[in-house]
Amino acid sequence: MPPVVDPRNVYSEIGPTHLSPVVKGDLERVYVPNLRSNDVSVIDPATMKVVDTFKVGRSPQHVIPSWDLRTLWVANNAERRGDGSLTPIDPRTGKPGPNVTVDDPYNMYFTPDGKSAIVVAEARHRLDFRDPHTMAMQYAIEVPQCGGINHAEFSIDGRYALFTCEFDGSLAKIDLVNRKVLGYLKLSMPSTRFREGVDPTAPGASEICTAKKGMPQDVRISPDGKRFYVADMDADGVHVVDGDNLKQIGFVPVGIGTHGLYPSRDGKYLYISSRGTHRIHGKRKGPGSVAVLDFATGKIVANWPVPGGGSPDMGNVSADGKWLWLSGRFDDVVYRIDTKTGDMQKVKVGGEPHGLTVWPQPGRYSLGHTGNLR
Repeated sequence: MPPVVDPRNVYSEIGPTHLSPVVKGDLERVYVPNLRSNDVSVIDPATMKVVDTFKVGRSPQHVIPSWDLRTLWVANNAERRGDGSLTPIDPRTGKPGPNVTVDDPYNMYFTPDGKSAIVVAEARHRLDFRDPHTMAMQYAIEVPQCGGINHAEFSIDGRYALFTCEFDGSLAKIDLVNRKVLGYLKLSMPSTRFREGVDPTAPGASEICTAKKGMPQDVRISPDGKRFYVADMDADGVHVVDGDNLKQIGFVPVGIGTHGLYPSRDGKYLYISSRGTHRIHGKRKGPGSVAVLDFATGKIVANWPVPGGGSPDMGNVSADGKWLWLSGRFDDVVYRIDTKTGDMQKVKVGGEPHGLTVWPQPGRYSLGHTGNLR
């Protein structure tokens, strides 16, 4: 694994001045996978217009930068059918190549040494380690007690990863050196959460949490590598976890349907999206919002509701750090959010946008998802 440059800030190499020479000449674009319309919308951020739309495989979930930053992969998991695939996009031209047949690619990551792509085969309860270029199978790790395995984050030394188990309300710890499951952690639910369909800022918006287990989504590491933050759509906040000891050490309430996590370019803040519902398939114009967590204090320092309602889901931060781009999952739009003021603009895209990526992004290499660079 490329050495950590600053052990106090694992995000030190994703600042605006750290664009790799590898991405020089790549088009500045936002690539949006539309789950329901089976295509990708391409936005030019300079004009805020969709400049291209192309078909991909069935049920595209995420657009994933490769470890070497040379390819953007669209993960088309086909939602429990047998025709899953990955669509490569050339970031220099913004054009797709032919699909590569891959079993159930809900999401994809890369080992920190760059030797393997990790295809998250959600319906199979399995992690498939594949050649990062050809996608030929290398080996697999079965994760039988992780229902709905989907999102991941890596330890600061790259020796293990934590994967969220959406349908079991837990985490799975994977030993990447010895290629095995190290254990599972059931996440504790808070005593209260937000009521479904109610503005979280309104009086009486909270209720006793009767859910017996959570629905963990995205996960991100603290700058010093000592804590993992786990977004939970049923708990309406982020669990704080000691990854080394696989122990829950805290919880931070955020918003209804807490979902995506994205660090600021200086590693000081964590942008947290909340979809506005506990349901997997929500309604349009729900009470969605974006919160800002200060890594140093572990406190929420800003909260930005979507004007008129919405469903902010997944995305990433622009290279200069000025904009947070998020898909509006149930509203068929993409939000561009000012990271200083929270002001939002919308771009209409295809049906049910999901894990969009912004490109190019600063960093030396990509660990996957919508751009977890280091």
